[in-house]
Amino acid sequence: MQSQPAPDPALVILIDKPFEWTSFDVVNKLRRGCRIKKLGHAGTLDPLATGLLILCSGKKTKEIDQYQAQEKEYTGTLVLGRTTPSVDLETEFDAEFDTTGITPEQIQEAVKQLTGEIQQIPPIYSAVRVNGERLYEKARRGETMEIKSRIVTVSEFEVDTTQLGVEPFPEISFRIVCSKGTYIRSLVRDLGLLLQNGAYMSSLCRTRIGDFRIESAETVEGFITRYRTEYGLNQPA
Repeated sequence: MQSQPAPDPALVILIDKPFEWTSFDVVNKLRRGCRIKKLGHAGTLDPLATGLLILCSGKKTKEIDQYQAQEKEYTGTLVLGRTTPSVDLETEFDAEFDTTGITPEQIQEAVKQLTGEIQQIPPIYSAVRVNGERLYEKARRGETMEIKSRIVTVSEFEVDTTQLGVEPFPEISFRIVCSKGTYIRSLVRDLGLLLQNGAYMSSLCRTRIGDFRIESAETVEGFITRYRTEYGLNQPA
């Protein structure tokens, strides 16, 4: 029985990336499940983050840079009083701090300093390349290196401090709107430093890229099922 030829449509695909999947996991799953020959994503999400991932197929892959450059919105939570080398839960806690003296006013002042056009140093556990190698590869070998700062724009940074003082390590919800190249983990790290304390990111969801919103995104399996039905890949060859 001869297999059906793989379609090569020009599509912009909105996927809600699952927790602990890499962005390339999503690409590979769709490439195999839909037999799409030309497919790429427009902006990496960390494995421990969820939310909107834009993928382009066929001739639409020429527009990937356009989507990567658009403004992004994130929601998530950070925890004060503890740090990890990766600034999230990929690595173990390496320090603890007393948070009892921190006030909502101090947090709002720190947030203000991290809003607007700012200089930001990417996290050591990131996909930034230094001398042709990803930073996280160097970090996992325990290597230290100088990381250059970059200019990014944080247009909105909102925090909910209602949990402050309730727990020794209070969890704070946030919403951030920012430019391409902004690392949310760096903002969390720097917030802790400005408070002369520590912080790590406990959850993150990308909710918007330009005019595309998470509400319009599909699950990986949901898209594959719809695509295979639409392009006749479930029919006998």
